[in-house]
Amino acid sequence: KFRAPPWFAYTSNSKSAPPFLPFLRLLLPLFSLHPCPPSQISPFPATPPAARAPRSGGRSPPLPQPLRRAGGACAYPTDGTAPPSPAAPAGRDTGCRSSVSASARSGFVRRRRRLCDRVRARRVRAGAEMKGVSAIPAVAIIPSPLFLWRVKVILFLLWGLCCCKIGWDSVMRMSVDLRDLFLYEAFLYYNPLLLVALMIWLWGVNLWVFAQSSVNYAKVFDLSQTHLSHREIWRCATWLTLVVPTSMTAYLYLYSHGEVSLAASQPVLLYAILLMILLSPFDMFYLSSRFFFLRTMWRIALPLQAITFPDFFMADIFTSMSKVFSDLERSGCRMVHRQVATIAWFEADSICGSHSVAIPLVLVLPYLCRFFQCLRQYKDTKEKTCLLNALKYSTAVPVIFLSALKYHVFPDVWISFYRPLWLISSVVNSLYSFYWDIKRDWDLSILTRIFMFKNPSAWSNLLYGRSWVFYWVLGSNLILRCTWTYKLSAHLRHNYLTVFAITALEVVRRFQWVFFRVENEWNKMTAKQNFEMSSDVMPSESDRLLDSNSHKV
Repeated sequence: KFRAPPWFAYTSNSKSAPPFLPFLRLLLPLFSLHPCPPSQISPFPATPPAARAPRSGGRSPPLPQPLRRAGGACAYPTDGTAPPSPAAPAGRDTGCRSSVSASARSGFVRRRRRLCDRVRARRVRAGAEMKGVSAIPAVAIIPSPLFLWRVKVILFLLWGLCCCKIGWDSVMRMSVDLRDLFLYEAFLYYNPLLLVALMIWLWGVNLWVFAQSSVNYAKVFDLSQTHLSHREIWRCATWLTLVVPTSMTAYLYLYSHGEVSLAASQPVLLYAILLMILLSPFDMFYLSSRFFFLRTMWRIALPLQAITFPDFFMADIFTSMSKVFSDLERSGCRMVHRQVATIAWFEADSICGSHSVAIPLVLVLPYLCRFFQCLRQYKDTKEKTCLLNALKYSTAVPVIFLSALKYHVFPDVWISFYRPLWLISSVVNSLYSFYWDIKRDWDLSILTRIFMFKNPSAWSNLLYGRSWVFYWVLGSNLILRCTWTYKLSAHLRHNYLTVFAITALEVVRRFQWVFFRVENEWNKMTAKQNFEMSSDVMPSESDRLLDSNSHKV
């Protein structure tokens, strides 16, 4: 029996096929390793076997013996005529038959062609065993995506358990009086990056929901064709989630074992690497998306041009992450002044302490950028709603600075005068922001219909007619708007776990705000586009006058 080589199971366009396969297929018949001539062996994919006539059943008869020529070489007959039989020397047996019947020769030609067809069919089927030919499977077994996902989840959980175990043992090695202070400092360096990772995870969820619905978020944000999908966003969030806790675990471990200098280098290296990746000019790590992000940040910082939807959308997200920027400022200040892995920042006279004047300035910076954006929009559009929106962001300024005055005035003055002002400004800012979210950002102008238990699906297609989601969004948005005031107030930031929880809840509130804000913008764009299309098909005045129906008597 003829046994085909294993590499014949590869197709020509297979990624795993060796590069020299087409040349071997051409050279193989020359070395009598394959019964098909070179003219019938092609390095390109063959015609599917279904397009050829079916082969006759039964087992193929054995191949006829070759005809030996005078020079000693043997050859198979390829046509219906018998080749000339050379005269054999006298007294010598040539070992070849002098003649073969025409039926035997034609049968051999048919069998040889069928065998070549089998080889071609084997290349097409790529590993399927042919009838009468023993094959070696050449297709590698690829694990299923579900199996790979489960393996990744298991490895992620094992990594998390290892980090928790090493971090807990490292904290337990410290003295009791310095343990809480050191955890507070470690929280200062890694808290903002964890919140950024949370925001990236939730932004990926936003994009996934938009991709499943009719909201074209790429058109809303005017993104290019190479924009990041939700899978790529989640991949970035995964790497950030892995790197930040690993660096934090190394920081705790090295400090608890007396390696203070090495421990101090961990957050510095982490911040330096992330900054280099963000500002890298090379075509790596999603260059176009990083450029879009940096360009939008520049437009937010200097609103000298017309404000687009991505500009004020990202500025609104930055207002929810003002505490993240404040912690980043304090972390950078300590790294510049070489105060990492110390607890001197709790002192009131410290350069980068919790009573620094730079803290309220950084907290108010996103609100000021959004305020100037509203003024720029009013200059371009002359709409009074832009001034009302600017007034909303200006109400956050008294909340931040009145709270910071507690560390710079006498306690009785704070309690008798500044504290009531802070409470009033906090209530005004929370209620005004809640009203603006519902009335303007989400365009839920008729709240009475919602509370009269009417179906609110007319305002949002993302909820699929589930009215309870509206009630949850309204209630949670109001509560979290009020608790966010706690985060803007410097005199209330004592328990860092509570501060982290409230900041994370504000990120979640902004996450659910994104759904309604982007969908509302998409509905406006769709309505405007439909109006323009209907205006284009409306007949003009001259067309109506020239219409034959207008001249009937």
